Order: sequence, then C-alpha cells, then structure tokens
Amino acid sequence: MDSANPINPERVFWELSSRLPDNCILSADSGTAASWFARDLKIRRGMMASGSGNLATMGPAVPYSVAAKFCYPDRVSIALTGDGAMQMNGINSLITVSKYWKEWPDPRWITLVLNNRDLNMVTWEQRALTGDAKFDASQDLPDFPYALYANSVGLRGIKVDQPDQIGPAWDEALNSDRPVVLEAVTDPNVPLLPPHISLEQAKNFTAALIKGDSDAPGVIRQTFKAMVDAVTH
Repeated sequence: MDSANPINPERVFWELSSRLPDNCILSADSGTAASWFARDLKIRRGMMASGSGNLATMGPAVPYSVAAKFCYPDRVSIALTGDGAMQMNGINSLITVSKYWKEWPDPRWITLVLNNRDLNMVTWEQRALTGDAKFDASQDLPDFPYALYANSVGLRGIKVDQPDQIGPAWDEALNSDRPVVLEAVTDPNVPLLPPHISLEQAKNFTAALIKGDSDAPGVIRQTFKAMVDAVTH
C-alpha cells in the first residue's frame, strides 16, 4: 500500500478488515470514509453494515452506532467517520455513550475518526468535477483532540500518527473494557481514484492544480504513487 504523510487512510480500514469481530455492526459516514469502507472492509455473514442516506448525508455514523448499541448491547458496534462529521455531531454523541456504556453487557463501542483537517470529499469533488482548486476558507477544519476528549468523558482515546501503530491500535480498541475513540491522523492528499476516470474529470483535475491548489504538491505526489501502483499491480 502506498505510503502517505503521515498515514494512508485506506490502510486504517485495511488493517481493520481482518480484525472485524463476528456479528459486529458497522456504520459508515459520508465522505472519504465511505469510500474506504466500501473498498477495504470485507463484510461476513452475520454482520450488519449501513451507510449514510444516499451516501451524501454528513454525520450519521456515530448516532447510528449508538442506536445499534442500544438495540444490540451484546454486539460490537463500530462507527467509521471523518473529522468533519465528527465535529458536526459525533462529539456530542460521546456524551450519550459516556452516560450509558456501563449498562451494556459488552462495552465495546468504537468510533474511528479520520483526522485530516479537511472536508476531504468535497475538496476532491471540486477538483475533479468542476476544476476548482481547494478553497481553503471553506474546506480547512480546525484540529481537535478527539482521543483526549474521549478520555475526558471517561472513555478511552487512542491516537495514531504512524502506519505501524494502526494494527496494534485496532487490537487495543477491540479488546478494550470501555468504549473507544480511535483517532487516526491521515493524509488528505491520498486520491480517491475510481476504476474509470473520464477525460473531463482528468481535465478538471489538472485545471484545479494549475489554478493554485494549496495542497497541489502533496496531491501530485500521492496521485502519481497511486497511478504507478495501479499500473504495476
């Protein structure tokens, strides 16, 4: 898998896939988290999985996961979300989890947060669909200490910012005696390359970078890596 700065978000999902507990319940938010969820998690018989409405509604992953835990308190519930959705309403849901988790026979409830400080899906859509460079004023997100916040409300916070930390972090989260927020610091410039790219999309993407996209050097580097990987594999 391609390296990134500091973590390739796809690897976070790839490391989880083989570790998914039997009969777990998964909920994916919209945005890039939904893309990695669809590409890299292998759902087995007995599991339950859901995404946001029309793959466009921000913010449902964590509330869905809380609801799942109330309905099935003896099953592992895992939310997969980005920092934009987490800041929208996921942080508030942690207060509910903190209040009720001791009533659950299986306390394992996990939220993964991809912390890339960017409303990443919209950033990539602007580049590929309209040829617009990233508009920093609307796309940049404030950094937030998701793992530390989880600790502050009595949950367990785990933060990873190196690739070799990802697997052990998932093992720790899946064996925790209380709910976990797993914060992964990921690279916003890893491209969401679809199986087929139209000529218009390629032109728009190139135009966006020429216009002075603030992340252009990182985007070019990661896109080149992904294209080489696609050709050689």
